Amino acid sequence: MMESNKPIIPNDDVFRYYFYFIQERMNMFWRRCEGKRGLTKDPILREYKFTNVYRVCDRVSQYLLHHVIYNKVERYTPADMLLRILVFKIFNKIETWEYLEQTYGEITIQHFDVKKISALLSERQRYAPIFNNAYMMTGSHKRYDYLPTKHEKWLTMVKEEFIREGIIDKVLKAHSLEEIYLLLRGCSFLGGFLAYQYTIDFNYSPYINFDENTFVVAGIGAIRGIDKCFISHGDSYEDAIRYTKEHFTELQKKYGYIEFRPLKGHEPTLLDLQNCFCETDKYLRVKMPELLVGNKRIKQRYKPSCDKIQYIFPSKWKVKETNKLCSQPNIKELMIFW
Repeated sequence: MMESNKPIIPNDDVFRYYFYFIQERMNMFWRRCEGKRGLTKDPILREYKFTNVYRVCDRVSQYLLHHVIYNKVERYTPADMLLRILVFKIFNKIETWEYLEQTYGEITIQHFDVKKISALLSERQRYAPIFNNAYMMTGSHKRYDYLPTKHEKWLTMVKEEFIREGIIDKVLKAHSLEEIYLLLRGCSFLGGFLAYQYTIDFNYSPYINFDENTFVVAGIGAIRGIDKCFISHGDSYEDAIRYTKEHFTELQKKYGYIEFRPLKGHEPTLLDLQNCFCETDKYLRVKMPELLVGNKRIKQRYKPSCDKIQYIFPSKWKVKETNKLCSQPNIKELMIFW
């Protein structure tokens, strides 16, 4: 990590909850894999919805891997693959993707008719939401203000900038995560947070392969979490995330949370640690409401799901399966793409 001109000073009374959250939330993940009923005794984690420690383990990311990227890989060109990832992630909603596949067909560079897709989405929007509310998707940009709907503006941007102006081709030729991020950051509608998230989603594909620890961007939620956990975060919020990564084991021992059980062969990356600052911010809204930073309440409550997930990971990660995680016969075993 580069030397920071400003000091990095953790607030120990608060930062300890970051490591508590990581350990307990990951324990919940393993308990669910093992078919256990009582996932946690923590009343906050029982009541409210928190994402996984590993972004890739969340339901939408797993769907992306299963059904958009790693099914029929040989069927799509690299450019087709990135287009499919992008369209899926713009809506970030499984039901919307499945609706398009059923009514429009496969989305590829050669089969991407903005008017037809937009018309289908307008029809669906009459009775169901088409965007996931996890991301704030603005639909205002002077270049596309002549279009009537938000989804047509987004799809037209994809057609004009990613396909006709060659952003997809440039992404495939990029030499780093940061270069991809900067390419996306220059596109209409894409602020820093979405550009970083889409960069990571592209990096899940077989055609982009950069270390997640080489680049990170702090989102708004992570910034709030860092402001709570640090007295001074260095020259940038990203400095605090890198500090946490560099001193992860040391800080676990310092705060007494040494029973964290990571994915075998894949320790949390800068991306995951960034995400956990956002989730810790949410946790602290209830645990330490006196920390008046940002929102005061958590919007989403936890709703148990009976859906079973066969967890898969990009083969390039080389995640190791070291034991049988799913002890109950009605629970699917953890599945690894080698």
